Amino acid sequence: MNPEDKVIDNDDTVRAPGWLRIAMELRAPLEFAASVAAFPWLATAPRGDGHSVIVYPGFLGSDLSTRPMRRLLRWLGHDVHGWGQGRNLVASAEVIDSALQRVHDLHRQHGRRISLVGWSLGGLYARELAKRAPDAVRGVISLGSPFTGPAQASNAGRFYRSLNARRPSLAISRDELRKAPALPTTSIYSRSDGIVAWQCSVEQASALSESIEVEASHIGLGVNPLALYALADRLAQPEGRWLPFDRSGARRLLFRDPQRGSAR
Repeated sequence: MNPEDKVIDNDDTVRAPGWLRIAMELRAPLEFAASVAAFPWLATAPRGDGHSVIVYPGFLGSDLSTRPMRRLLRWLGHDVHGWGQGRNLVASAEVIDSALQRVHDLHRQHGRRISLVGWSLGGLYARELAKRAPDAVRGVISLGSPFTGPAQASNAGRFYRSLNARRPSLAISRDELRKAPALPTTSIYSRSDGIVAWQCSVEQASALSESIEVEASHIGLGVNPLALYALADRLAQPEGRWLPFDRSGARRLLFRDPQRGSAR
């Protein structure tokens, strides 16, 4: 078995994806085309109950990058919002404070808990914001977010650090990042991710947390039809009655067991 295809317990042995998986990131436009073609299927995804959802973009992304995702979720009945802070360049205290204020504002405005969705770096925001505002948040879903594992397990890490060498960055320990919020939490990830080592996106299964594996590139996770369907399914869970993603029946052919090859 290729070491990159195995769940590894020792964080120190996890490395960033190799050149083959980096090259596979070029399929992202095909994933977007596939989601357009698959819209009739995506339209059958469970519908939402109208609660508010905030979507956070990945590193270097903006609300433009999450527009296809937000359009689908809006069509499925969700009250969807972008993060509203321009391009995502650095996780600073100022950025987090502004995002936290937006969470509280939407909660007060609608009188209902909201869901937080984050792509890559945006997923780290979603998880940390949920920890800081548990009474305002209903659930968290991340896509390809490296909340565990070593810093060198991401091909974007060095660029992030060089770009933000002179910017004040929010200091959160790896131990703190890996802790899931104490509310329904889902990590959607791909073993063929070319940016983040997929082991860094596997959430420990518990009564309120899970992982869902899809076949996708990192750059294409936000437009991949399987990722979008899983996202819609999770957001449609009734508040207070969360259940893990159901992989039975035909879904088993599309969504593989995230714990296969695990030594845990």
